[in-house]
Formats: sequence, structure tokens, C-alpha cells
Amino acid sequence: MASTSVSRIVPATPEKVWSLIGGFDALPDWLPYIPESTASEGGRVRSLKNPEGEVIVERLVDFNETERHYSYAILRAPFPVDGYVSTLRVHAVPGRDDLAEVQWSGRFNPVGATEQEVVDLFTGIYADGLDALLTTLAA
Repeated sequence: MASTSVSRIVPATPEKVWSLIGGFDALPDWLPYIPESTASEGGRVRSLKNPEGEVIVERLVDFNETERHYSYAILRAPFPVDGYVSTLRVHAVPGRDDLAEVQWSGRFNPVGATEQEVVDLFTGIYADGLDALLTTLAA
């Protein structure tokens, strides 16, 4: 199983960051790659569309409001992986009330691609996503 993780320090309190990204159906609020998200099954499944119209279906598998993190599994996507589980987490930065660390990590099995290709793919997705979060918070 392959894995990757990307983190960024962002200029906002952990509470503010979590209020923006902590909703499972909130990706369109901060991630331009996902302009549309539709929740189903009581909010436990989200169907996402990317700008090319491709559909990604994900299921919430863990959610912790107090510790500010959630994990989800991909049920259907145009990515060359299976067994994908990812976690989005917001940490406090010790000694700083005005900053938060956001970590996006995932593990997955490559299918029809090398391990390095899928690690590079998701490292890029996570990095671009967290850069978009920085832009949203700066606006």
C-alpha cells in the first residue's frame, strides 16, 4: 500500500479553518478543482464533480469534531487506485493562536500505474488543494 501526506501552516485559527473545511460536503467552498458536491445518505456520501465533469464518489468513514479531522474512502473515481482512504486534519500550532496546520494524507493501492505515479498524483492534488485553501483564507 502506498501513501503520501502534505501539510501547510495557514494564517487562521484552527477553529476558523475547521469551520471552512470541516464539513464533509464543503470542498466547493475552498477547492476550485471541485466546483460541485452533492451529499447523500444523510451526509455520509458525497458525489463530486471536477471541472472536466468527471464524478468522484466518496464515503465518510470517520469524523471527529473535537479533534478536527475526518477520513473518507473513494467509492468511485477516475484515479488509478483502489483501497483509497484519506484524512483531512487541522492542528493547532503550539504557541500560536493565529495559525493552524492543515494535513491531508492518504493511502491507496496502485492499479495500472506505478506506486510513484500515484504517490505523485495525490501529493500534487493535496498540495494544490492546500495552496487553494491558503488563497481562500487570504481573500
